[in-house]
Amino acid sequence: MRTEKEKMLAGELYDASDAVLQADQAAAHAWLARYNAALGLAPSARHALLRECFGAVGIGVDVRPPFHCDYGYNIRLGDGVFLNFNCVILDVCEVVIGDRTQIAPGVQILTADHPRDPRQRATGLEFGRPVRIGRNAWIGAGALILPGVTIGDDALVGAGSVVTRDVPAGATVVGNPARVVSRGAGQGGR
Repeated sequence: MRTEKEKMLAGELYDASDAVLQADQAAAHAWLARYNAALGLAPSARHALLRECFGAVGIGVDVRPPFHCDYGYNIRLGDGVFLNFNCVILDVCEVVIGDRTQIAPGVQILTADHPRDPRQRATGLEFGRPVRIGRNAWIGAGALILPGVTIGDDALVGAGSVVTRDVPAGATVVGNPARVVSRGAGQGGR
Protein backbone atom coordinates (compact mmCIF):
# COMPACT_ATOMS: atom_id res chain seq x y z
CA MET A 1 0.00 0.00 0.00
CA ARG A 2 1.37 3.41 -0.98
CA THR A 3 2.03 6.00 1.69
CA GLU A 4 0.38 9.41 1.54
CA LYS A 5 3.79 10.91 0.78
CA GLU A 6 4.30 8.50 -2.14
CA LYS A 7 0.86 9.44 -3.45
CA MET A 8 1.65 13.15 -3.09
CA LEU A 9 4.95 12.85 -4.95
CA ALA A 10 3.25 10.85 -7.73
CA GLY A 11 0.57 13.52 -8.23
CA GLU A 12 -2.22 11.28 -6.95
CA LEU A 13 -4.96 12.17 -4.48
CA TYR A 14 -3.47 12.18 -0.97
CA ASP A 15 -4.31 13.20 2.59
CA ALA A 16 -2.25 16.27 3.54
CA SER A 17 -3.07 15.71 7.23
CA ASP A 18 -0.95 12.53 7.22
CA ALA A 19 1.48 12.49 10.18
CA VAL A 20 4.58 12.05 7.99
CA LEU A 21 3.60 14.97 5.74
CA GLN A 22 2.76 17.11 8.75
CA ALA A 23 6.21 16.35 10.20
CA ASP A 24 7.82 17.25 6.86
CA GLN A 25 5.92 20.55 6.83
CA ALA A 26 6.92 21.29 10.43
CA ALA A 27 10.57 20.72 9.50
CA ALA A 28 10.17 23.03 6.49
CA HIS A 29 8.53 25.70 8.67
CA ALA A 30 11.42 25.54 11.15
CA TRP A 31 13.87 25.85 8.27
CA LEU A 32 11.87 28.78 6.80
CA ALA A 33 12.09 30.63 10.12
CA ARG A 34 15.88 30.31 9.99
CA TYR A 35 16.13 31.14 6.30
CA ASN A 36 13.82 34.15 6.44
CA ALA A 37 15.86 35.55 9.35
CA ALA A 38 19.02 35.25 7.20
CA LEU A 39 18.54 38.29 4.94
CA GLY A 40 21.59 39.98 6.44
CA LEU A 41 23.84 36.97 5.91
CA ALA A 42 26.26 36.68 3.03
CA PRO A 43 24.86 35.02 -0.11
CA SER A 44 27.18 32.04 0.49
CA ALA A 45 25.65 31.46 3.94
CA ARG A 46 22.12 31.64 2.50
CA HIS A 47 23.21 29.24 -0.28
CA ALA A 48 24.34 26.73 2.37
CA LEU A 49 20.93 27.02 4.06
CA LEU A 50 19.17 26.37 0.74
CA ARG A 51 21.17 23.16 0.29
CA GLU A 52 19.84 21.95 3.67
CA CYS A 53 16.24 21.97 2.47
CA PHE A 54 15.94 21.98 -1.33
CA GLY A 55 16.23 18.93 -3.58
CA ALA A 56 18.94 20.59 -5.70
CA VAL A 57 20.66 23.97 -5.61
CA GLY A 58 22.97 25.04 -8.43
CA ILE A 59 26.00 27.27 -8.24
CA GLY A 60 25.28 30.96 -7.68
CA VAL A 61 21.61 30.55 -6.71
CA ASP A 62 20.14 33.55 -4.86
CA VAL A 63 16.77 33.30 -3.12
CA ARG A 64 16.03 36.53 -1.26
CA PRO A 65 14.06 36.22 1.97
CA PRO A 66 11.27 36.26 2.79
CA PHE A 67 10.53 33.07 0.92
CA HIS A 68 7.81 30.46 1.53
CA CYS A 69 7.34 26.83 0.49
CA ASP A 70 5.49 23.71 1.64
CA TYR A 71 8.31 21.16 1.85
CA GLY A 72 11.41 22.40 0.05
CA TYR A 73 12.66 18.96 -0.93
CA ASN A 74 10.68 19.06 -4.19
CA ILE A 75 12.41 22.27 -5.38
CA ARG A 76 15.30 21.98 -7.83
CA LEU A 77 17.12 25.14 -8.90
CA GLY A 78 19.72 25.29 -11.67
CA ASP A 79 22.88 27.39 -11.72
CA GLY A 80 22.43 31.14 -11.38
CA VAL A 81 18.71 31.04 -10.54
CA PHE A 82 17.47 34.23 -8.84
CA LEU A 83 14.25 34.53 -6.82
CA ASN A 84 13.52 38.00 -5.52
CA PHE A 85 11.68 38.87 -2.28
CA ASN A 86 8.32 37.32 -1.30
CA CYS A 87 8.25 34.34 -3.64
CA VAL A 88 6.02 31.38 -2.78
CA ILE A 89 6.51 27.84 -4.07
CA LEU A 90 3.86 25.31 -3.07
CA ASP A 91 5.95 22.23 -3.78
CA VAL A 92 3.75 19.20 -3.17
CA CYS A 93 5.18 17.99 -6.49
CA GLU A 94 8.46 18.74 -8.18
CA VAL A 95 9.30 22.31 -9.18
CA VAL A 96 12.30 22.55 -11.51
CA ILE A 97 13.73 25.95 -12.45
CA GLY A 98 16.45 25.99 -15.10
CA ASP A 99 19.81 27.75 -15.18
CA ARG A 100 19.90 31.57 -15.17
CA THR A 101 16.13 31.96 -14.76
CA GLN A 102 15.13 35.13 -12.93
CA ILE A 103 11.98 35.45 -10.88
CA ALA A 104 10.74 38.86 -9.74
CA PRO A 105 9.20 39.75 -6.34
CA GLY A 106 5.88 38.27 -5.29
CA VAL A 107 5.77 35.41 -7.78
CA GLN A 108 3.78 32.31 -6.79
CA ILE A 109 4.56 28.89 -8.25
CA LEU A 110 1.81 26.47 -7.31
CA THR A 111 1.83 22.69 -7.73
CA ALA A 112 -0.93 22.05 -5.17
CA ASP A 113 -4.38 21.43 -6.62
CA HIS A 114 -7.80 20.25 -5.45
CA PRO A 115 -10.57 18.11 -6.94
CA ARG A 116 -13.13 19.99 -9.00
CA ASP A 117 -16.02 17.86 -7.75
CA PRO A 118 -17.32 19.48 -4.51
CA ARG A 119 -18.08 16.14 -2.82
CA GLN A 120 -14.58 14.86 -3.47
CA ARG A 121 -13.08 18.20 -2.42
CA ALA A 122 -15.02 18.00 0.87
CA THR A 123 -13.08 14.83 1.77
CA GLY A 124 -9.96 16.99 2.20
CA LEU A 125 -7.96 15.05 -0.36
CA GLU A 126 -5.73 17.02 -2.70
CA PHE A 127 -3.18 16.36 -5.42
CA GLY A 128 -0.38 18.13 -7.21
CA ARG A 129 1.00 18.60 -10.70
CA PRO A 130 4.68 19.47 -11.30
CA VAL A 131 5.85 22.83 -12.64
CA ARG A 132 8.88 23.19 -14.88
CA ILE A 133 10.51 26.46 -15.88
CA GLY A 134 13.26 26.31 -18.48
CA ARG A 135 16.63 28.02 -18.71
CA ASN A 136 17.05 31.79 -18.96
CA ALA A 137 13.36 32.53 -18.45
CA TRP A 138 12.11 35.74 -16.85
CA ILE A 139 9.00 35.70 -14.63
CA GLY A 140 7.66 39.20 -13.91
CA ALA A 141 6.55 40.52 -10.52
CA GLY A 142 3.38 39.09 -9.05
CA ALA A 143 2.93 36.39 -11.69
CA LEU A 144 1.05 33.20 -10.77
CA ILE A 145 2.24 29.92 -12.26
CA LEU A 146 -0.53 27.33 -11.86
CA PRO A 147 -0.18 23.55 -11.34
CA GLY A 148 1.10 21.45 -14.23
CA VAL A 149 2.52 24.34 -16.27
CA THR A 150 5.77 24.10 -18.23
CA ILE A 151 7.50 27.34 -19.26
CA GLY A 152 10.07 26.95 -22.02
CA ASP A 153 13.65 28.18 -22.24
CA ASP A 154 14.09 31.93 -22.84
CA ALA A 155 10.37 32.63 -22.21
CA LEU A 156 9.13 35.85 -20.65
CA VAL A 157 6.08 36.04 -18.38
CA GLY A 158 4.73 39.56 -17.88
CA ALA A 159 4.17 41.03 -14.43
CA GLY A 160 0.85 40.03 -12.88
CA SER A 161 0.17 37.32 -15.44
CA VAL A 162 -1.74 34.18 -14.49
CA VAL A 163 -0.12 31.29 -16.36
CA THR A 164 -2.70 28.53 -16.80
CA ARG A 165 -1.11 26.74 -19.82
CA ASP A 166 2.32 25.81 -21.07
CA VAL A 167 4.46 28.63 -22.46
CA PRO A 168 6.53 27.82 -25.57
CA ALA A 169 10.28 28.40 -25.56
CA GLY A 170 11.12 32.01 -26.41
CA ALA A 171 7.52 33.23 -26.13
CA THR A 172 6.30 36.28 -24.23
CA VAL A 173 3.01 35.85 -22.38
CA VAL A 174 0.96 38.45 -20.53
CA GLY A 175 -2.45 38.81 -18.92
CA ASN A 176 -5.06 36.83 -17.03
CA PRO A 177 -5.14 34.21 -18.32
CA ALA A 178 -1.70 34.64 -19.87
CA ARG A 179 -1.70 34.68 -23.67
CA VAL A 180 1.21 34.59 -26.11
CA VAL A 181 1.89 38.11 -27.44
CA SER A 182 5.14 37.33 -29.24
CA ARG A 183 7.40 34.45 -30.07
CA GLY A 184 11.17 34.70 -29.76
CA ALA A 185 13.73 34.31 -32.54
CA GLY A 186 13.40 30.92 -34.15
CA GLN A 187 9.82 30.61 -32.87
CA GLY A 188 7.95 32.04 -35.84
CA GLY A 189 8.58 35.76 -35.32
CA ARG A 190 6.10 38.21 -33.85
